[in-house]
Amino acid sequence: MSTLEIKDLYVSIVTEQGSKQILKGVSLTIRTGETHAIMGPNGSGKSTLASTIAGHPRYTVESGSIALDGEDVLAMSVDERARAGLFLAMQYPVEVPGVTMTNFLRTAKTALDGKAPSLRHWTKDVKQAMSQLRIDADFAQRNVNEGFSGGEKKRVEILQLELFRPRFAILDETDSGLDVDALKVVSEGVNREHAKGEMGTLLITHYTRILRYIKPDFVHVFVDGRIAEEGGPELADRLEEEGYDRFAAATPAVEA
Repeated sequence: MSTLEIKDLYVSIVTEQGSKQILKGVSLTIRTGETHAIMGPNGSGKSTLASTIAGHPRYTVESGSIALDGEDVLAMSVDERARAGLFLAMQYPVEVPGVTMTNFLRTAKTALDGKAPSLRHWTKDVKQAMSQLRIDADFAQRNVNEGFSGGEKKRVEILQLELFRPRFAILDETDSGLDVDALKVVSEGVNREHAKGEMGTLLITHYTRILRYIKPDFVHVFVDGRIAEEGGPELADRLEEEGYDRFAAATPAVEA
């Protein structure tokens, strides 16, 4: 069993107005086999947490720690974090002109494992995963995400998840922009990998609709850079009914 442990994390970002603190003492522990859902209003720090775990240079860690099985994640480069087993499915996947899906996937897998996968088995695995995610076989020869629809980009993110087999998957609003059919297909892909019992999942979302397909063990509500409430799946149902207004009302006003 692996553990991703976040302790008292404070994170800031530089804006035109100066440094702005976004995360204000976040503590969270995720273990292999667990699914944690992070919910909250826009601007509450959900995506900042995801980007900080992955090592985005835009964010500055002021204090606190992130550890993977006791190893200091904050001391790792972005590629070292990926090799250690951290995977980020981005909210807005980027296009990579000039790099085909086939080349990208095999090159990334080789970098992660330290050796190239057997071509015969790899080709079979890629074709099977693409079929299950309803990605047309022709996409293998297209440039990464170039000209893809929003739903196609999200399916490609989950294709990477299934092929790379990380220890921890951070899914940053993977459900955004998906229609009902695409949401179901993407969720099934996450569930297939999770069912192998070797991955922990951190799922960031605004809405409960994806939680109908990916069942969380724990739900954490982010408000103003902090975890305002924690609970089980029933907390997500309560949020669906009540929204976030009660948390906003409890947040102290900032003095001018």
